[in-house]
Amino acid sequence: MERLQHHWYRLSPLHLLLYPISLIFRVLAALRRLLYHSGVLTSVKLPVPVIVVGNISIGGTGKTPLTLWLAQQLLDAGWHPGIISRGYRKQNHDRNALREVTTNDTADEVGDEPLLMAQRGLCPIWIGRDRPAVALGLLQAHPECDIILSDDGLQHYRLRRDVEIAVIDGARRFGNGLLLPAGPLREPLSRLQEVDAIVANGGAARSGEFAMQLEGTSFYNLLNPELIKTASEFAHQQLHAVAGIGHPQRFFAHLEHLGLRCTTHAFPDHHRFTPPELSFNNADAILMTEKDAVKCAAFATEKHWVLRVDAQVSPALAQLIIKKVSP
Repeated sequence: MERLQHHWYRLSPLHLLLYPISLIFRVLAALRRLLYHSGVLTSVKLPVPVIVVGNISIGGTGKTPLTLWLAQQLLDAGWHPGIISRGYRKQNHDRNALREVTTNDTADEVGDEPLLMAQRGLCPIWIGRDRPAVALGLLQAHPECDIILSDDGLQHYRLRRDVEIAVIDGARRFGNGLLLPAGPLREPLSRLQEVDAIVANGGAARSGEFAMQLEGTSFYNLLNPELIKTASEFAHQQLHAVAGIGHPQRFFAHLEHLGLRCTTHAFPDHHRFTPPELSFNNADAILMTEKDAVKCAAFATEKHWVLRVDAQVSPALAQLIIKKVSP
């Protein structure tokens, strides 16, 4: 799939082969959705409101930072959220397996994004393939939780939802606008007409969209997290930057915006780093994302620094969501 990604943002002769498969994918996706809407396939209604934060395209769009932002907004408004996620797919062979994520877990056990959310310490984080079962397990273990946030899962129709939020890449938008495998879309663009809110991460938000920016100016040391440096403290140093996320260029552009000139190294999304991949003889410092850092803590050195970012979104989005879920 990764070899196809550079074709998703343009049209090439390869699409003569991919487009017919894309049409089949579109029909199957529409049929599955119809079966759930008609009741042929059953969905589960939870005893508390459910907010799904997802996207209609492959690749990182910023769902996890937005989920954390929403969790904080709900906490500030007096709610007690819990977050569910699928977790690390390669470890989820047992469909019935579900568990809570703790800071003692590793990314190999639970996945990088769930571990990152658990380290923020905002609320309970549970993972598993069967989202309704995961949510019910969370509610049973944490009866104080009165609302569920689903990190991803816009296409997981077995779990009924009260609010749908679609996060899109504000800069790259939807590529060539085609469905998989000819393009990056999981569902057609018309699906966005049915969600409750569209959040554009980066770039310029269009009419009817909420703008989101990922902001961060300080770095913590991966080996000694209590050590904090500002971007200016890395000036005139030999810097390398690594990113194994859906859109590595967004991270590299952020560093450049901070005034940092780095030798950049892009890796596939969810890449499992090894020590040699993060060893550069001429590096004074190696900069990385939080999502990558949780996978590298076991072999961290004093040269590894992590940029913490937080989503900045209009308070109007939180007001809209809280209004929709309030009794």
